[in-house]
Amino acid sequence: MAAIKQMLTEIRTGYMALFAIVSSALVLAGALAFQYIGGLYPCVLCMYQRWAYVTAAGFAALAWILRKNPTLARITLGVSSLSFIAGSGIAAFHVGVENHWWEGTSECQGDALDLSLSAEDLANQLLNQPIVRCDVAPWELFGISMAGFNVAISLGLAIICSMALRGRNT
Repeated sequence: MAAIKQMLTEIRTGYMALFAIVSSALVLAGALAFQYIGGLYPCVLCMYQRWAYVTAAGFAALAWILRKNPTLARITLGVSSLSFIAGSGIAAFHVGVENHWWEGTSECQGDALDLSLSAEDLANQLLNQPIVRCDVAPWELFGISMAGFNVAISLGLAIICSMALRGRNT
């Protein structure tokens, strides 16, 4: 077990960066499966959580490219870890909105309408877009919403990625 931890946390191998990239891709694939296979369309806070994973994967890819320069690789992997923390914070905020602990953002009432359209085009826009509210959890498992699971997943990935930040620069 110690050998695996050493291999993962050694910044020059790039394994931690690859782990962050693959983990982000798997979470995003799951979100897209819920959307396109399960028909659970995302609200604006869900989309913000997805962007946190995209950002984390992007910085992890940069860390992998820079893995031969441990200082730069460690910095970019640190930013990737911060992206996971930000995603966890967004997800925690979303859990609060779902549980009506606080109000969501102004964007949480569904997509904004383009009021410059003609009446017919505006009616078509209204009829053809799913209205997804942030304060309703469309899916739960054991009483935990997708946003709740995302809090744990994002925070876990942030902790795991930060393990590689503590190593030596050699």
